Amino acid sequence: MTLNVPGLVVMAGFYLLILGTGIWASFRSKKQEKKCTGDGMEITLLAGRNINLLVGIFTLTATWVGGGFILGIAEATYNPTLGAVWALMPVPYVLTFFLGGFFFARPMRENKYVTMMDPFQQKYGNVMSSLLILPALVADVLWVARTLVSLGGTMSVILDLPYVYSIIISSVVAMVYTLLGGLYSVAYTDVIQLILIFISLWVCVPFLMTNPHSLDISLTAYNQTFQAPWVGTVELDQAGKWFDDFMLLALGGLAYQAFYQRILSASSYTQAQVTCFASSGFCLVLGIPSILVGAVAASTDWNSTAYGLPTPYERDQAGSVLPIALQYLTPPYISIIGIGAVAAAVMSSMDSALLSSASLFSSNIYKNILRKQASDREMQWVIRISVVVVGLAGTGLTFLDSSVLVFWLVGVDMSYTIMFPQLVCVLFFKVSNAYGAIVGFMMGIILRFMSGEPLIGLPPAIEFPGCRLDAEGKLTQYFPFRTAIMMFSLLSILLFSWLASIIINKMPEKWDVFKINRKQKPTAVALEDEAKRTNSANEEVSAAKQLLDNTTSC
Repeated sequence: MTLNVPGLVVMAGFYLLILGTGIWASFRSKKQEKKCTGDGMEITLLAGRNINLLVGIFTLTATWVGGGFILGIAEATYNPTLGAVWALMPVPYVLTFFLGGFFFARPMRENKYVTMMDPFQQKYGNVMSSLLILPALVADVLWVARTLVSLGGTMSVILDLPYVYSIIISSVVAMVYTLLGGLYSVAYTDVIQLILIFISLWVCVPFLMTNPHSLDISLTAYNQTFQAPWVGTVELDQAGKWFDDFMLLALGGLAYQAFYQRILSASSYTQAQVTCFASSGFCLVLGIPSILVGAVAASTDWNSTAYGLPTPYERDQAGSVLPIALQYLTPPYISIIGIGAVAAAVMSSMDSALLSSASLFSSNIYKNILRKQASDREMQWVIRISVVVVGLAGTGLTFLDSSVLVFWLVGVDMSYTIMFPQLVCVLFFKVSNAYGAIVGFMMGIILRFMSGEPLIGLPPAIEFPGCRLDAEGKLTQYFPFRTAIMMFSLLSILLFSWLASIIINKMPEKWDVFKINRKQKPTAVALEDEAKRTNSANEEVSAAKQLLDNTTSC
């Protein structure tokens, strides 16, 4: 293959469009900053809590429909050991958005938090919240990596552009416009990107479905042809793993800062709810083209194409099956349109991850711990430096692994098993405190590492019921172990928080490391004062009634 010059021209035009939109949004951000009464950091991170409803829907959808979403669904559908029933992403995301809209948005908005970690910092203190920020930051870095991997693989297949160049160019463009305008730039570029994703993917589908090298996908859905049926199956002994993956994707997304950044940027709780519900529908629609691409790839006689044999799966290129299908099963101009969809999806997710991690570090670590007196100007520079550091870290990780699903699942895994139970407890259970949180945190990490992970070659030290070799010869847990770890972590937080509150109350105050007594006492005093005021008011009412009765009788 030679360098695809027309494709490069189209991609250059796409990047210029996105960069131009980001620059325009940055000017809009500066105008808004002059009108808004909030500080500069809040405008940069939350768009002044006044983002447009339609823009909010687009940016939330685009954040979830990233390169990992598009390529991961196609990869799972095509993979003969998985199939479409394992391409779970669109359906669990509906549950993510509905739960977020109904339950998690209200406490976050009512308390006017800036980041997801604010309730931890207020309730547990700086030490414990700093510890909990680490897995959230790591998850964001992995998010950046998986989005770049998806684009690098696509560009190298279709444009014959070296993998390294593809990743570096995309990373730089995303960092530049994120640095310029914060959430305003991210949100408005997401609008352009989501429109491009929708149009590009659906334009490619008819050409793929009618290509001469593939059988009708309705014939290969349940019949063995060139490989196993693309619909796939969930056997009874696999049901636990399927349920575990479903819950991982559905609840793990609720522990991402990027989700709450969109919720907190809405002008009202009602708008936040509408944003969540509308985005869930868009995710379903945008997941269909990737399933069809994977189905077509599974129905293709690759020996009759220029790609030849072995198949993409046998060459360990299942993660790049979408760009491979576009390159060898559609006309050249259609494959270029397809890469535009992937590029748009990658940029829309990467900028969200960059700003998400920058929010956590700048607000919860730098502003609240290191430099409480930091000015708005200083915080703007901290945010910019954080964006660059996270971008560089995520870019570096892309050279370690080329599978989109690896970065996808490992990142969401950390959010689900470690962060989600912590978030539930701090928002909805008053009994939770820092002592229980640290026990739950350690339990979650230890149990998760001891359970193993075949995607990164980590063998299990704990074998749950049903643990056995999978179709690829890897020792795999088929029990819903991640859900079990999440529940065990949650119960540990509540149990040890309750025990700690009892024990600490009977010990000298100097032994209370996390000062939970100091946080509980004002509440108790306030309740006692309120009770006294109520009793005093009742006594005054009784006295007045008695005086009135005496006057009447006289």
